[in-house]
Amino acid sequence: MKQTNLFIIIIFSSLLLTACAGKREINDLALVMGVGIDKGSKDGTIKVTAQVSRPGDARGQTGAPTGQSGETTWNVEGEGESIFEAIRNLTAISSRRVFWAHNFIIVINEEVAKEGIGDIIDFFTRNPELRMRTLIALTPDKASEITATITSLEVIPGEALSKLFRYTNISTLAPHTEIKDLLAAYLSDSTEPILARISLEERKIDSLKPEEGAKLKQVELSGAGVFNNDKLVGILQADELQGVILFRDKIDSGVVVVACPKEPKSEISVELNKQKFDVDPIYKNNEVSFNAKLNATVTVVEAGCPFSVSDKELVEKLEKAVEAKLKEDINKSISKIQKEYKSDVLELGKVFQNEYPYEWKTMKKDWANIFSTAEVNLSIHANVESGSLLFQPTISGKEERKEK
Repeated sequence: MKQTNLFIIIIFSSLLLTACAGKREINDLALVMGVGIDKGSKDGTIKVTAQVSRPGDARGQTGAPTGQSGETTWNVEGEGESIFEAIRNLTAISSRRVFWAHNFIIVINEEVAKEGIGDIIDFFTRNPELRMRTLIALTPDKASEITATITSLEVIPGEALSKLFRYTNISTLAPHTEIKDLLAAYLSDSTEPILARISLEERKIDSLKPEEGAKLKQVELSGAGVFNNDKLVGILQADELQGVILFRDKIDSGVVVVACPKEPKSEISVELNKQKFDVDPIYKNNEVSFNAKLNATVTVVEAGCPFSVSDKELVEKLEKAVEAKLKEDINKSISKIQKEYKSDVLELGKVFQNEYPYEWKTMKKDWANIFSTAEVNLSIHANVESGSLLFQPTISGKEERKEK
């Protein structure tokens, strides 16, 4: 009995001794916050830029303590014939082990994406340290510049980039795309990948020279890239995305600007709220079509002309104008995706497969051609509501005095 107890104690003691065998000290790790992928300086090579946090300097202070640079990140690049080789070459100049678990975003240059991102998908989905919720985006600029651009609101550029995507369900300027979304679309036999697009634009005003206006570049959302398999085949601008995102994601808000019902030269802006969007597949006479229906509550947020929700005639005209504008914009985007890109980023194949699984088996091999000719019948219903501040027409008191 004593021997048995002694044996049990030895076993448990050995487990305790190995409990910290795989530990990693934070002081030994280079915490990657952002990654940029560009073409290398030589043909057939690729350049990887890693944005590494400098914990000692990332405290928001204006002056650099003794022995520190004051820069919040250390941006370093490596080149190789593959992503893995380029990253391995980073270790030659890094005093710490590159650690990916805290990475916010991966940014890919569009020239790289045109040649194919299959190897990028493969590498980053195999990496056990990388989170599948990591954001991924395209840029027409150098990815190394995007990941190194400092903003005035966030200390870490990688964190600033990730926070741009917090409100994409309101702005609809770009889709919210993560590694898991890209992988799912890439592996799908119907849906094609679509990636958010970000670019550098002169938006920031130098506080020392405000009279010069915006001169410093900042990163902003600027549409999306459409893929066929793993290759970039086209770009959707920000104003073409509202309808596309409806098919893929839930949109909390949107803005539509139309002419005033009684004053065509003036404009009225409305916000779309409580949107409900449904897509129903139809298979008849060996032909595929889709019925898409959008119901949205509309709130007047800016009126460049007198408008009152108590005037039913004005309200009805506004609803019709909003419906016509939305239908025109969405149909234009659908047509561009179907006819020009022939890439099912709208996930219509997934919708059809769920409803007609047997028919899908015979269609999936030729889905790209079927999708490009499938009719999408869009119906839109807008219902105007408004807050208490807009129940009365916004007419100047001076104008009322003149009328008297």
